Amino acid sequence: MRTVELSAPIVEAQGKGRRIVAIAVVAAGLLALPSLAEVSGNQAFTSLATRMLIFGIAAASLNLVLGYGGLVSFGHAAFFGIGGYTVGIIAQASQSGGLVLGVFPPTNQFLVVLLLAIVVSGVAAAIIGALSLRTSGVQFIMITLAFAQMVFFLFVSLKVYGGSDGMSIRSPGVFLDLNLRDRNTMYYIVLIAAGAVAFLYWRIVHSRFGRALIGLRQSERRMAAMGVPAYRYRLVAFVISGMGVGLAGALMATFMRYVSPDMLAWTGSGELMIMIILGGVGTLAGPFVGAALLVLLESWLSSWTEDWQLGVGLILLVVVLFTHGGLRGLYMQLAGKSR
Repeated sequence: MRTVELSAPIVEAQGKGRRIVAIAVVAAGLLALPSLAEVSGNQAFTSLATRMLIFGIAAASLNLVLGYGGLVSFGHAAFFGIGGYTVGIIAQASQSGGLVLGVFPPTNQFLVVLLLAIVVSGVAAAIIGALSLRTSGVQFIMITLAFAQMVFFLFVSLKVYGGSDGMSIRSPGVFLDLNLRDRNTMYYIVLIAAGAVAFLYWRIVHSRFGRALIGLRQSERRMAAMGVPAYRYRLVAFVISGMGVGLAGALMATFMRYVSPDMLAWTGSGELMIMIILGGVGTLAGPFVGAALLVLLESWLSSWTEDWQLGVGLILLVVVLFTHGGLRGLYMQLAGKSR
């Protein structure tokens, strides 16, 4: 018995050490990626990796309410588009010398615009969440979908902002002396944002708030009996999640220098869910891995056939049926067999 008691802390320390080494290796690889892409003559991969990280931020944000809170939302694409359109509307006003929405003075400071996109997305998430969270189950799914479609058709009807054609962003803004049009510069900015978001969600999940959120997913009745206000906790998680997706939308608009209603389409929420399922629901790294895999598959399969969605669907079917937890589940199964 004494041997078992002593071995448990050692095994835990070894597991922690392996995680630290894995994180260090991944971080080193991500930092060196632009240089490696340039040396290999495939600079376009840096742009592809930037898109992976942006979608990873969005998927990780949705995972907070989906994987840890048990809330299936088809409305998060609205926050992605709202974040993007916030950047586009401010950029348009800044270029024309007018006022934002005819009321507020514009700014070309990148960090200020990014912060405004997060705030606007958070306000939208608070409004939608306050109404949607009064329902549950299928009703919650449908009302978030309805809100997403409402926002989508709103921006389609706004001809002043390009309507269904969207609008271009001539200047991505000013941030120190950096050239935000440079792909390597944007990659590192997005990488820092992704690291900050991952660390924030790690802190949230391992906090009392995160434990309560997981408890509500498992049994709302038990948590209510303990005095945990389910509605309040879920609303806060929904707002944080919406702000994270809005940040991703703002980064995508800055990176692509273009926004359109396609960013708001409900299918975008479905794609984020696919990323989460591929990587592993309710895990911190899973959404980033799933986002990287889906973007890579889309790029690779679309070069072979126009029906690339069929290939992605088949791969998703295999993952759901046989991995029991996405790529993370597959890794755990293989690691268990190797032992």
